[in-house]
Amino acid sequence: MSKKKETIEKYTDKEALDFHIQGKPGKIEIISSKQLSTQRDLSLAYSPGVAVPVVEISKNPQTAYDYTSKGNLVAVISNGSAILGLGNLGALASKPVMEGKSVLFKRFADIDSIDIEVDSKDTEEIIKTVKNIACSFGGINLEDIGAPECFIIEQKLKELVDIPIFHDDQHGTAIITTAGLINALDISGKSIKDVKIVVNGAGASAIACTELFKNSGVPNDNVIMCDRKGVIYRGRPGELSQWKSKHAVDTKKRTLEEAIKNADVVLGLSAAGAITQDMIKSMAKNPIVFACANPEPEIRPEKVLEIRDDAIIATGRSDYPNQVNNLIGFPYIFRGALDVQAKTINEEMKVAAAQAIAKLAREDVPDEVVAAYGGDRPHYGKDYIIPSTFDPRLITTIPLAVAKAAMESGVAQKPIQDFDRYINELEARLDPSVGIMQGINSKIKKTKKRIVFAEGEDEESLKAAVAFKNYGLGEPILIANEEKLKTSLKKIGLDENFKIQITNSTDKDKSEKYKNYLYEKLQRKGTLEKECDKMVKSDRVTWGSCMVACGDADGMVAGNTRHFSATVDKLAQSVGTRENEILFGLCLYVTKGKTIFIADTNVIEYPTSEELVEIAISSARIAEMLGFDPKVALLSHSTFGQPETDRTKRVRQAIDMLQKKKVRFLFDGEMQPDVALNPKFKSAYPFSKIVGNANVLIMPSIHAAAVSTKMLKELGGGKVIGPLLIGLAQPIEVAPLRSSSSEILNLASIAAYSSEVIKY
Repeated sequence: MSKKKETIEKYTDKEALDFHIQGKPGKIEIISSKQLSTQRDLSLAYSPGVAVPVVEISKNPQTAYDYTSKGNLVAVISNGSAILGLGNLGALASKPVMEGKSVLFKRFADIDSIDIEVDSKDTEEIIKTVKNIACSFGGINLEDIGAPECFIIEQKLKELVDIPIFHDDQHGTAIITTAGLINALDISGKSIKDVKIVVNGAGASAIACTELFKNSGVPNDNVIMCDRKGVIYRGRPGELSQWKSKHAVDTKKRTLEEAIKNADVVLGLSAAGAITQDMIKSMAKNPIVFACANPEPEIRPEKVLEIRDDAIIATGRSDYPNQVNNLIGFPYIFRGALDVQAKTINEEMKVAAAQAIAKLAREDVPDEVVAAYGGDRPHYGKDYIIPSTFDPRLITTIPLAVAKAAMESGVAQKPIQDFDRYINELEARLDPSVGIMQGINSKIKKTKKRIVFAEGEDEESLKAAVAFKNYGLGEPILIANEEKLKTSLKKIGLDENFKIQITNSTDKDKSEKYKNYLYEKLQRKGTLEKECDKMVKSDRVTWGSCMVACGDADGMVAGNTRHFSATVDKLAQSVGTRENEILFGLCLYVTKGKTIFIADTNVIEYPTSEELVEIAISSARIAEMLGFDPKVALLSHSTFGQPETDRTKRVRQAIDMLQKKKVRFLFDGEMQPDVALNPKFKSAYPFSKIVGNANVLIMPSIHAAAVSTKMLKELGGGKVIGPLLIGLAQPIEVAPLRSSSSEILNLASIAAYSSEVIKY
């Protein structure tokens, strides 16, 4: 039975604005794909070298795909006349949405995209504008343009230009809905040739869905479309647009209520509450109900299930099963179209995409999808008819189907010669690293761990705590002064009475409890009881760590207002380390197609051979815990003895010790970082399985680790997660001084995850 998955993720208006303004304003930037470090590079990139491809393109325009970014570049175009559910707010107001669309193109299909907002309501002017810039792009994605103008604009542009023109509001919705319909019919045992369908709504998306249903095999007369005036039938008084009249049928039914009676399927793309329980009662056996109005569907799934437990239900919402989400479609459809230099995206390509999506939902899901579902493994059935947006197979499945359909229908200008190679190229575009935090967060949403945020009044820590609560990741506990907290809440755009749990040393019972815990731990280390009392009452880190140690919280994140080492010293005193483990810092560097673990970044200045061994073992364990196959490289300024120094001997001794321990993971060293990471060195060192393949880097000193990690953070173009504090006896993470709210939030999630999967 369908049920709500989780509450919709919430955020404040200020948080949304802060997200868009922090760092570089907006969500996109342009970077160079070529090195421009020398005068020769500049001469090749611009004058005089650039003249050569200019001449070639003038001779043969098709070579623009070879010498420019055209073949991987999509323009996202809107005039802001139908922005999300907000209506006609103008071209400029649509820019955040269009930038967001560009981000999704890049994130999910590695397509470069530029948003272009056309400040005009004149259909002909928009058509002319897009036509005149179309030669710069491999495809055009039309977005948030009102009907009927969107129909006219798309159709005319298809006639005028020879690149794909795709209005996602129409066709993206249609493709995903059709995929869901195919599977729903299969599960309910109904034939697409016999099924009776009612479409409530006659806007752009509804008309596109109807057309794709018919192109997929539904007979024309088996679909009844309704608008605000009721059934669209032949001969209906009043003027019907050409797009509505195309779907008029001969029928005596005049109202939605009459149309739904004995129908097999109802698709709602209209308004909240448009479909009633009585209507659902009247439908045929095993009814299929797609209630896709956003944010509130035509009828809630639970209302359907109250009276029809045989129903298959889909919505446009993420908090119910079977979300009709365009993200499953448009990036990958364009990917396939661009890769064969398609002249258009035709009906054959849309049908192929829908069928590929439907087929994918029937297959066993990978672990990434399990993570997206909070650890539950979805199976093809009533509650899983549409694949997850995080299914990594989308990147290979849909583009391949679209490309083949383009070739078969004669619109591909560059047919694929080797499909196996093409699949490998598609897989290479996928960034497996971006799912790390998503997988962690999905896991902890089920367990709802209690996480202490030590710097409760600090704005960044507070924003992280609020996000932790609103995203349903767990229960935040702030160490904070109540009055100071009210001021901080106002600063981040929340009501001063926002409900969030706080704790502090005014709690006499907890003060006594934590003092006793600490004194028992430290009494034989020269610490007096009154000193423990003072530490508990005066230091937030000590208070919070005692909370975790005494079972009043499951984990903690601290440190944003003090130096990292000062926080670590407090934690080492109050909770200590796990048995047979040493304390060290581990960072994750996440970049396209690769995640690298780097240790020790924070604790041990010059690790001994024995300490290097323990760091390597623990780092490999963490990598495995996060779903990676660890390949450990112990780094040095030398590679396999060249040159040899006292410090390289220390690393080599660690390698010998690891060999004697017979660990399960691959390791090698000593080696320089480029040897560990760059496959070009494999031929020089064929005896090593680690060369060119390492994903866990054990640094010879804290200096090398910290400097490398911070340089990567500022200059590398990837994302640094951490440092994670490995070896503590409790799931506690330390945020470096002045971390952002997102960095603190990630550490809080990792603390919650650790408390679930590690035995402390």
